[in-house]
Amino acid sequence: MASDFSLDGGMIPRRATRSIDERGELRHAALSGTAVVEFRGRRHVVRLVNVSPSGAMIIFPYAPHIGESVRIQLLDRDPTAAQIIWAKDGRIGLSFTGGVE
Repeated sequence: MASDFSLDGGMIPRRATRSIDERGELRHAALSGTAVVEFRGRRHVVRLVNVSPSGAMIIFPYAPHIGESVRIQLLDRDPTAAQIIWAKDGRIGLSFTGGVE
């Protein structure tokens, strides 16, 4: 059965603010403050907000789609593949997908 539902890359609005942190990993404030993200074939220097073992939050002025693949390079590390898992108000959440490129 076909559905008229589609994802447009935006966030689903929350009706209530988060009262507890349900994330499974600690986030660490970014030490370097910047990273390089390759997005749609172009490289961008971005502000790094926080990092965990499995992902990062960055400030990013473009409108990515949820699920898009990017490469991110943190200071003193090799580039790694990541996937956009959320986007809201100029910030995006990335999940590292494991492969060093």
